[in-house]
Amino acid sequence: MKALIVVAAATLAFPVYAQQKQDVPQTLPSAQERAENREKVQAQTDKATEKLPSAEERAKNRETVSSGTAGAALTTKVKTALASDAGLSTMTNIDVDSKDGVVTLKGKVDSADMKKKAGDVAKKVSGVKSVKNELKVEKKS
Repeated sequence: MKALIVVAAATLAFPVYAQQKQDVPQTLPSAQERAENREKVQAQTDKATEKLPSAEERAKNRETVSSGTAGAALTTKVKTALASDAGLSTMTNIDVDSKDGVVTLKGKVDSADMKKKAGDVAKKVSGVKSVKNELKVEKKS
């Protein structure tokens, strides 16, 4: 039984050892080839580094993205406030834009009172620094 196990183990292990080593010449690159390779790699590294933004550019990008996100959130808050106000809930002609806390209202309303009310509602939203009320009064015919 022991002999059978030894023969089975040898048979299973034999193919691993039986693989012949291929006669592939293993030549190392010369000093000149290594220097050329280093130069190529350095050139690729320099080219890739040129494409990367500087620390200042990354900081500006972060500010731009965060201010854009904040502007979008403020716009949403103002639109929600206008929609939830009883007198303005039917107003779908009001466009709201915001940048750096300045909210701009554009569109058409039925009366000067509605225009003033929309501006007042927008001013009450937290985060609004000022409101540019560019709404136009056009009575429905």
